[in-house]
Amino acid sequence: MKTWFKQYEKLDRETEKEELARKICAALTVHAKIEEEIFYPALRKSIDDDELLDEAEVEHASAKQLIAEIRSMSPKDHLFDAKVKVLGEYVMHHVQEEEQEMFPEARKSEVDLDALGIKLSKRKAELMKKAA
Repeated sequence: MKTWFKQYEKLDRETEKEELARKICAALTVHAKIEEEIFYPALRKSIDDDELLDEAEVEHASAKQLIAEIRSMSPKDHLFDAKVKVLGEYVMHHVQEEEQEMFPEARKSEVDLDALGIKLSKRKAELMKKAA
């Protein structure tokens, strides 16, 4: 994701911007869906940190709102670039929190992370086929 957002900032042609923005939005939509369907429910059962998971859900809602706005726009529209940039900032903040707070708690929990990873990968593959 970080690479895609950096690439986006360097693009000048509207067609390239639109293509990459759509790709980013599709990937983030799938990612959010698998976290919400599989990862977060598994963690809610295994860690005692509802606040952390609630915050992640609110972050997802904010990102999904921006994604919807970006999808309804064109690179010619005022604020298109700004919305893609802010989406990138949201995502990087969210990833940082997951890596520094959520993942360590998940590793300490009794969640079978290998089995969870397999579930996440299968669901991601299903959703990516539909998105294509």
